[in-house]
Amino acid sequence: MPLRANYATMYVGAQLAPETRELDLDWATNVGDETELHEFDVPTDDATDGYVGIQAFDVGEYGHEILVNGEPMSGFDIPPNDGWQYWVDTFGDSVGLVEGANTLQIVRDTDTRDAFAVGTVTVHWKEPDGA
Repeated sequence: MPLRANYATMYVGAQLAPETRELDLDWATNVGDETELHEFDVPTDDATDGYVGIQAFDVGEYGHEILVNGEPMSGFDIPPNDGWQYWVDTFGDSVGLVEGANTLQIVRDTDTRDAFAVGTVTVHWKEPDGA
């Protein structure tokens, strides 16, 4: 069966930081150690090959997590980089999408003093053409 690409884009607009190290950003809401759950819909129960593209600002440490439906993605979800970066990470075996409502959340590694911000996140997947 032929596949087509699909995606959902969410504006997160959040700063993740310990109370003692907030960044001075007027566009990002300070959320502490984790963002709220961002919900997106998937129109099929046969979504495959998922990945996330994330705009992140001033990430200083490894270890922060992207959770999809409450499950952490594999590997380095958001690697360190000064200033803005656009990073793409695949779901791995532990993460899957379901038909209907799905969630995305960003969680800061509280073992670090890192403060960073997230702009827009896009979740991509393939689905049967005609789904």
